[in-house]
Amino acid sequence: MNIATLRIVDYAPRWREDFARLNIEWLERWFTVEPIDREVLGHPERHILADGGHVLFAVDGNGHAIGTVALKRESEGVYELTKMAVAPEARGSGVGRALMQGALDAFRARNGRELFLESSSKLGPALALYESVGFRHHPAPRPGSHYVRADVYMVWEPAEPR
Repeated sequence: MNIATLRIVDYAPRWREDFARLNIEWLERWFTVEPIDREVLGHPERHILADGGHVLFAVDGNGHAIGTVALKRESEGVYELTKMAVAPEARGSGVGRALMQGALDAFRARNGRELFLESSSKLGPALALYESVGFRHHPAPRPGSHYVRADVYMVWEPAEPR
């Protein structure tokens, strides 16, 4: 993977199947694909974009989507970082970090005031990435989660002003 040729691009309908493919591969590897996953992954326009969310893709030098991440708008200024996935052959090469930077830039561009995520303690490398960019562990603000697999709740609290 040549990170120098990597581009971070906004969602377009041509990437819809890649959004589902990348996330389903990751979910099947570590967990199970839950009904909420299939619904959101199959219809990102309805479940993420229609309410002011944003989806990004990491595209390699050959024009293939090798990673994705989304910002789901929860309420005015509040976003969930969600559906982050990187193709197996590209993991560990900086694609996740590039996607994270793109997501943080998109959050700032929307004048977001709170960014949170739900994850799993099984995902050590992902948690390390989140921590390295300023996400901090917090107790979940509500009982339960959208996802059975989630046992980690984090909020972005960067050292520098947003």
